[in-house]
Amino acid sequence: MRNTDAPVGTEELAHMEIVSAIIHQLTKDLTPEEIAASGFDKYYVDHTLGLWPQAAGGVPFTSTFFQSKGDPITDLTEDMAAEQKARTTYDNILRLVHDHDVCDPIRYLREREIVHFQRFGESLRIVQDNLDSKNFYAINPAFLADKAR
Repeated sequence: MRNTDAPVGTEELAHMEIVSAIIHQLTKDLTPEEIAASGFDKYYVDHTLGLWPQAAGGVPFTSTFFQSKGDPITDLTEDMAAEQKARTTYDNILRLVHDHDVCDPIRYLREREIVHFQRFGESLRIVQDNLDSKNFYAINPAFLADKAR
């Protein structure tokens, strides 16, 4: 079931590398005037042109973005939601950016998020198909065993 996690996780790290390379290429030759005019100055003061993972709104990356409950149904649903959120982010970038050197790799990343969503969905279906037929609410069978005690 979860044999998809390692390849997807590895690919997600590669996605970060691709996005970081795009950002580096777009910012490496900025002048101080361009930095200030673009609104990039606050970031520049803290990080110069170094890559610091944060959301577009300026919220720094944190490990709290990773959600895990230890329940395969909950976790796979969370994984699927994360893939959809990434796809939406790439859709939004494609609406705003028209440089083919940026759009082409973003389109590739968007396609991969769709594939990841499908793989997690297949894994979720496998888990659900293997539940006891009386498990109407598709909950962790371990929880049912705890209730029986």
